[in-house]
Amino acid sequence: MLVVEKNVKHITDCRPGDIPQFVLSSTEPLILKGFADAWPIVEEGRKSAQAAADYLRGLYNGKPVFSAYGEPHTQGRVFYNDDMTGFNCQGVKADLNLVLDKLLAHDADPSPPTIYVASAEVNNWLPGFNQQNNAGLDDFNPLTSIWIGNQSKIAAHYDVPNNLACCVVGKRRYTVFPPEQIANLYVGPMELSPGGQDISLVDFSQPDYAKFPKFKQALAAAQVADLDPGDALFLPSMWWHHVEGLTPFNVLVTHWWRDTPAFMGRPENALKLAILSLRNLPPAQRDAWKAIFEHYIFDHQPGDLDHIPDAVKGMLAQPLDLLSAKKIRAELLNKLKV
Repeated sequence: MLVVEKNVKHITDCRPGDIPQFVLSSTEPLILKGFADAWPIVEEGRKSAQAAADYLRGLYNGKPVFSAYGEPHTQGRVFYNDDMTGFNCQGVKADLNLVLDKLLAHDADPSPPTIYVASAEVNNWLPGFNQQNNAGLDDFNPLTSIWIGNQSKIAAHYDVPNNLACCVVGKRRYTVFPPEQIANLYVGPMELSPGGQDISLVDFSQPDYAKFPKFKQALAAAQVADLDPGDALFLPSMWWHHVEGLTPFNVLVTHWWRDTPAFMGRPENALKLAILSLRNLPPAQRDAWKAIFEHYIFDHQPGDLDHIPDAVKGMLAQPLDLLSAKKIRAELLNKLKV
């Protein structure tokens, strides 16, 4: 059992459409207590799991959802199989009504199978849900998704977008880590992971400190967020988070958005290109490129390039505009053909 000494800070009196800018620009996670208390899904969930399930059935359009099923021995942990060549849960497409039936059937089971619907985009499967349960973030055009399951343990991972995660039925616990803790989280392979995102290999229920000794350092920097129905968690971009569904029937609604233009591309593409072209260079050359990246990318400050006339700064001009982004993309695509 993990012992995390620091709790995520609580903010009160935040409601949909009335989220202060200091919350949305925070560089640390924040709990918005009671944020979604007035949402219909929260009100139905407070009545019973059955009432919440019936509410979702009333909006469901019949398209099969992507779900995961794990035998009881998985104990809710969505993870790899023993040799890490695959996963311990089977992914299936299923009618949401059948998934809800199974969840309710195992509601009182002391050792239930793992049943999990992950990241179902609400407009695609539950038309009208976002209109009835709206976070007031429409100006950001967020990707709004629903997560439905029983007791679950989702390995620590990060997401590039900002996230407002609303616990609407049941209880959840987030254990969060700042981005710089990546070296202490023992991250698995990049090409193969249960949710398509790099994950920590540490079992948070039973940490093996002999195998993962630096995880103790990660825990020293961790914060915990326990969410009741109606609570929301603002999770800034790139923060690592381990997510647990604590009750037999849980529903979470996430809102992902980026605060940079889409034409700037996905940062993870730059990482993959760097793995291709830089990671296997001799150490002295890697050090040289590290200095160049720090100069142009990570450490640059206003005024650093005042010695270059504005008319010829090209891709170094700030902010990067759409035309420059298209030129860079075209040049990269052309060079990657070789």
